[in-house]
Amino acid sequence: MMDNPYLWISEEVEQALKENKPVVALESTIISHGMPYPRNVETALRVEQAVRSQGAVPATIAILQGKLSVGISPEQIDHLGRRGLSVHKASRRDLAVLLSQGMDGATTVATTMIGAALAGVKVFATGGVGGVHRGAETTMDISADLEELGRTGVCVVCAGCKSILDLKLTMEYLETKGVPVIGYGTEELPAFYTRTSGLKVDYRLDSAQDIARAFRAQQACGIAGGMLVTNPIPQQYSMDPDFINQNIDQAVAECQKLGIQGKEITPFLLDKVQKLTGGLSLEANIELVLNNARLAAQVAAALCGLAGE
Repeated sequence: MMDNPYLWISEEVEQALKENKPVVALESTIISHGMPYPRNVETALRVEQAVRSQGAVPATIAILQGKLSVGISPEQIDHLGRRGLSVHKASRRDLAVLLSQGMDGATTVATTMIGAALAGVKVFATGGVGGVHRGAETTMDISADLEELGRTGVCVVCAGCKSILDLKLTMEYLETKGVPVIGYGTEELPAFYTRTSGLKVDYRLDSAQDIARAFRAQQACGIAGGMLVTNPIPQQYSMDPDFINQNIDQAVAECQKLGIQGKEITPFLLDKVQKLTGGLSLEANIELVLNNARLAAQVAAALCGLAGE
């Protein structure tokens, strides 16, 4: 694992992997681009603790000084949080330059999957994955997260696709890429801030053990790509669909008016929705990430338990 000159794995994570202990990958764009300082750092550390509470080792991933770093320290998390938007938002296309030039970068879902796969981490918890943006029939704006899910063998636990997206087209795209979309305890695709979307997932599974068995079967058969596990936001934090969608529509309209494009769209929309909802969307975002971290740790533990079978 350590032969790659651009890969660094913390001693704790490497030891856990050697001993077949559960490890959960965590992204770093939520730290630099997801919310303001110091809330971003506080949340990142709470997410790591949520993983530990279920008996797993957290592995927050970022690019630091030209290394794809798996299992960064609290001090490094604080560094990313303080720098905020000045840190490069690193997707697949950015990796080669950032690594070769010795730069820093906050990893998206796509690059966190790449780092996890290189390190041998099989389970990854995030908030929501990217997808097909609204109006993609003219803009062709489709997140690299979907392509990565179609090619990299990591089980991704999320609260569904971000509500700012076109969820129906995102599901169609995932089907084309052969990515199974699992609903944890639900047959309906959760929509990030809300538990409902009106769309069905591919399969409902009701336990971490069942999810682990399905992912192991996919890997054992050599089926390329990942698995997307959608975990609804806890009921008490779920937002009213009409309320959140009205605010998202307003944020999207302003984004289009300002001509914001590419990787800047998602941070702008999330920040705008947070302001329009008076901070309620940020609170929901934090709670759903914590919820996903706990489930991912349980799935990782179940996978480790299956290793001897």
